[in-house]
Amino acid sequence: MAQDNRDAATEPGALAQLFNQRANAGDVEGLVALYEPGAVLAAGRVVATGHDEIRAFYANLLGRKSDFPAPETLEPVRNGDLALTFARLPNGALSVEVARAQPDGTWLWAIDQLKIAPPKA
Repeated sequence: MAQDNRDAATEPGALAQLFNQRANAGDVEGLVALYEPGAVLAAGRVVATGHDEIRAFYANLLGRKSDFPAPETLEPVRNGDLALTFARLPNGALSVEVARAQPDGTWLWAIDQLKIAPPKA
């Protein structure tokens, strides 16, 4: 569900765009609001479960990085109230997420797996 007056994702494919906007705005709480309360985010060796751990992850990330180029996204694959979303970042990292429809008609991520791109030789 959307928090405050933030836009909510009414389709699973909108989550990546909202993520990009909020990350570039430095909006940690806005990023957390894209996830279900018990969501799991895995990025490299970090596994963050629930809003508190996801918040800490993004606070750390946004403290170190402020430029988030728009990712290349693929059309979500939907099955009822579940959807797989995909984003490839310009640095080659790949993110695959499971989004779930919420009772209010919005979509939130339940699982987020970011595969960090290997360094270029």
